Amino acid sequence: MGRLADTVWIVDQAKSLGFELCGVARAERFPELHQTSEWLARGYAGEMKYLADPRRSDPRSVLPGIQSVIVCLLNYNTAQPLSAAPSVLGADGEPRGWISRYAWGDDYHEVLRGRLDGLVEYLRERFAEPFEARAYVDTGPIQERVLAKYAGLGWLGKNTLLLNQMLGSFFFLGVILTTLDLEPTLGANELPPPDLCGSCRRCLDACPTQAFVEPYVMDARKCISYLTIELRGPIPEEYREAIGNHVFGCDICQDVCPWNRRAPVATILQFQPKLFSSLEENPAGTSLPSQDESLFLPRLEWLAGLNESDFHELFRGSPIKRTKWRGLIRNTCIALGNSGVRRGTASHVRINALLERLAGSREQVIAESARWALSRIQ
Repeated sequence: MGRLADTVWIVDQAKSLGFELCGVARAERFPELHQTSEWLARGYAGEMKYLADPRRSDPRSVLPGIQSVIVCLLNYNTAQPLSAAPSVLGADGEPRGWISRYAWGDDYHEVLRGRLDGLVEYLRERFAEPFEARAYVDTGPIQERVLAKYAGLGWLGKNTLLLNQMLGSFFFLGVILTTLDLEPTLGANELPPPDLCGSCRRCLDACPTQAFVEPYVMDARKCISYLTIELRGPIPEEYREAIGNHVFGCDICQDVCPWNRRAPVATILQFQPKLFSSLEENPAGTSLPSQDESLFLPRLEWLAGLNESDFHELFRGSPIKRTKWRGLIRNTCIALGNSGVRRGTASHVRINALLERLAGSREQVIAESARWALSRIQ
């Protein structure tokens, strides 16, 4: 077993790289890891076939000779209002959409990966013996939140997310698998942090699509994040109205969580909402915004007017690229159908014309979604 001093040193180095928390766990098949098979058998994963990778049930199957797991936590919270706040309604009367808070800035995969790679370099300076180390940020067959629990970073809440008593849940998790024999953060007789959800049901009751079939169990096929990001085909009609103005992801089950009321605000500039300059200032000459646009409450009319080239130009360094252009336009059409834009206004005239054009798209998922939106606003 490694020395406790080494683990303390690792935690200190992680914090010097900007991580709020860091913990170490033994590489084991923890109870929650092998419970996934039942969840998959119920079909709750939807089209996310990668979740069926058998290596996800045991980190020891991912890296030969693995002994330890280092889990790092990075806060992405910002000072902007929550999605549930009345103030998020556009003051200018323009229909606006909601993009999940984690996707307002730069691609978190790149931000975290750079810091994890830096920690691996520190490890190579500290330990003379040969060892293997692999860093993952939502990119490997591992369940980060379960490993984080046993590294002492929090508990698994009723909304299935990792919760921390001081930090809430607006954070990213990065993991380093290593063959180094490290002392775990939790002692031999020390249990992971206790579940402090208690009798609270706010996340379960607030979900518009009722994605939580029971506490701690989510049917991803009903989750707004799944529907707007992972699902490639049309959004089922029974969920369209409930999606509201969400165009990429959903924060509702986090926004209503009491543990996020006092969640600290991150100071990392990469996670602040991106602003896009006007067309005249853009050297590419593409049909980018005619005014400055933000990913915090973006104008739905702007998003719906983006062509595929615009999409790739704007979002190549953003998590939003995962939904692909047709997915974002599909989602925006649904949000426009739910927008309640007032008939007879200039916005209504422009949006109606835009949806008419999209209804003729060669992309059937876009055309059908636009027709649905038109039926709601005309």
